[in-house]
Amino acid sequence: MEKIIGSKAPTLRVMAWEITRTCSLNCKHCRAKAADRAYAHELSTEECYRVLDSLASFASPIVILTGGEPMARPDFLSIVEYGTSLGLRMAAAPCGPLVNRESAGAMKEAGIRRISLSLDGADAQTHDAFRGVSGSFDAVIAAAEAAREVGLEYQINTTISLFNSHQLDEIMDLAQEIGAVAFHPFLLVPTGRGEDLAEYEISADAYEEMLHRFYEKSLEKSIEMKPTCAPHYYRVLREREHEAGRKVTMQSHGMAALTKGCLGGKGFVFLSHTGKLQICGFLDIEAGDIRAGNFDFAGLWRDAPLFQEVRRVDEYGGTCGICEYRLVCGGCRARAFAASGDYMGEEPRCIYIPEENEEQIG
Repeated sequence: MEKIIGSKAPTLRVMAWEITRTCSLNCKHCRAKAADRAYAHELSTEECYRVLDSLASFASPIVILTGGEPMARPDFLSIVEYGTSLGLRMAAAPCGPLVNRESAGAMKEAGIRRISLSLDGADAQTHDAFRGVSGSFDAVIAAAEAAREVGLEYQINTTISLFNSHQLDEIMDLAQEIGAVAFHPFLLVPTGRGEDLAEYEISADAYEEMLHRFYEKSLEKSIEMKPTCAPHYYRVLREREHEAGRKVTMQSHGMAALTKGCLGGKGFVFLSHTGKLQICGFLDIEAGDIRAGNFDFAGLWRDAPLFQEVRRVDEYGGTCGICEYRLVCGGCRARAFAASGDYMGEEPRCIYIPEENEEQIG
């Protein structure tokens, strides 16, 4: 398929697509407040194909099918197969209970490159309490085993809060023990049901300490580690490497050298179950509507005012707008909005004081 050229928009690298909100779990932090019921106005199978056609016409991103529980859609594998046929790199974020040897094999055959499984505790008691359903921990462990048996890559995601921060090392060790290829810790963003967890956010000082701990563990672990919704990790990474007399390069750090902090609206986009585009799933502000926009994904990605606004990093408020690390960090726009109502505002969980008259670090 011929690619559209001449766009001034940044390259779209990753899309998280909430293909349904239906979910059997009741997670404390769920940004979608997903429930085990049907949802009106979800994109039809044919509309999903149109989304993928439009997407593939101008970009080749990783497409992460999420939810809710993406496997709850009867046409889940059909969507995967169609995206694969267009040359898109398809991934999925199932909750765990529906993943067994048969379904894992079917996902791999349909074209899923990797799945993510969430562990929010190092033991069943902690994880199940966070996920709201007894047996959730065992289901994730069983899902990992099933994926491993059929040769389907999987990573472990963990939402970090005061519920489980004391178990961080144990969770990282467990991720490696069960054969995950990567560990992606997500720092809690208090949106959706997570609004009720604001008191369980770790402090800015503890946040900084944890980011340094991630860096240190990344030197010890054999699996990829990528903190998410923790944009200032990429400032910490460069600080620590500079202290060690090293530069952050592709040769030394792989994708961590290219990945930036908040990519929302810059290299990442979120698509809701009803076709609404957002900079990420945690900032519940519509940038555009794929249906109303006649499935012109390229045009929306290029021209939507919200996307254009968040790309103007120099206009961020507070220390974020003057920080020399703003090109590699950018602060979390969703966390800024949750704290102040201003998504262009200062990242509330960063203690770094920018240097005066320093050039931007890219």
